[in-house]
Amino acid sequence: MRMLICALAVLSLASTATAQTREEIVRGDRKKVEAAGFWIYNDLPKAFAEAKRTGKPIIVVLRCLPCHECVKLDDELVDTDPVIRPLLEQFVCARQVSTNGLDLSLFQYDTDQSFAVFFLNADKTVYGRFGTRSHRTEWIGDVSLEGLAKALQKTLDLHRNYDAVKDSLAGKRGQPLEVASPELYPSLKGKFTDKLNYEGDVVKSCIHCHQIGDAQREFYWHANKPIPDKVLWPYPHPKSIGLVLDPDELASVTEVQPDSPAAEAGFQSGDTIQSFNGQPILSFADVQWVLHNIDPAGDEIPVTVHRSGGTRSLTLKLSNGWRRKGDLSWRVTSWGLRRIATGGLLLEPLPAEARRERGLPANAMALRVKHAGKYGPHGTAHRLGIREDDVLIEFDSHTDLLAEQDVHAYVVTSKKPDDRVPVTVLRGRQKLSFQLPIQP
Repeated sequence: MRMLICALAVLSLASTATAQTREEIVRGDRKKVEAAGFWIYNDLPKAFAEAKRTGKPIIVVLRCLPCHECVKLDDELVDTDPVIRPLLEQFVCARQVSTNGLDLSLFQYDTDQSFAVFFLNADKTVYGRFGTRSHRTEWIGDVSLEGLAKALQKTLDLHRNYDAVKDSLAGKRGQPLEVASPELYPSLKGKFTDKLNYEGDVVKSCIHCHQIGDAQREFYWHANKPIPDKVLWPYPHPKSIGLVLDPDELASVTEVQPDSPAAEAGFQSGDTIQSFNGQPILSFADVQWVLHNIDPAGDEIPVTVHRSGGTRSLTLKLSNGWRRKGDLSWRVTSWGLRRIATGGLLLEPLPAEARRERGLPANAMALRVKHAGKYGPHGTAHRLGIREDDVLIEFDSHTDLLAEQDVHAYVVTSKKPDDRVPVTVLRGRQKLSFQLPIQP
């Protein structure tokens, strides 16, 4: 079925991209969905009221429009799936296409995604989340319609036994964020309101998911505070602790990477995670939610797995800095961090053979400039004279920053806007030095 999703997505994307503008896509989507009448459109209070009236659980789909990647799980495909449709009919179905006015005390998720699902009770208890991403454009290894169907069914099971499971769901709702809703973040305040402007330019009035993450990081950066690791490396993928999960299941382990925290905890291939830190698990995203909320200093996390017909209890131990093993390169986040930390440079590790040709040791800093921005703050490094194919070998006297994200993390946790740092690059075999300003 995952291949079917991909094929249909390509056809849908091709026809949409050539036939409609962004404005037409957004307005057409509203007209089509409201006419069909199956989904409550951009009206969460109505969805909660309907759930109280009917006693049904709620599914809220947060989907950016128009999003070329998340069309792989477009609601048209979901609505017509013969397994999923009957399950959806047992829910109050709400579709949210913007984050304007979104309650951030309730809807907390990985905002670098463009497709996220919440399963909720009418009293705003969170049953679980769905939607995961580990690459800019590829979703196939992380989500599937089979996995969504099983998450829907597990939610219905939890809903039927709500009184018995309610206490175990308490941890699925997080602590309040820095502001109550996205448009209240300082970098968004005054630019957006709490509603889409269908009377004017609706596209420009929309707060996209990734803008929440950007605004949260800027909240700390503009206050001259280090950006916390939890904000820089949000919602760690299970692979960051050594777990490879099956996207067609709730949370079944297909592989445990050797010498990883998961291996040390005793996870085995074939395990099904039943509870994680006391919370029932519906999906990849539920595992990420627990990981996201682990204390920065590391915790011991109780895990219950089903194995060979029985139940096993495991303990996951995470050390300081474990989040930093994740990958930031696919995230929209990286665009803003490149502006701040390197004046618009896109960096990649120099291959081993190229290192040898230049006489560079294997364990030293050697980041090739794959692209140098040309305009605005993203053109700062280029205006200084740094060029594509230059190799960054020293940054603020550090030679141990081996990946682009190491440079970004160093800057946003130890420097301040308008600081200047010395950098050294190799151009051929010539060393060149620059004073790089850190961007506001």
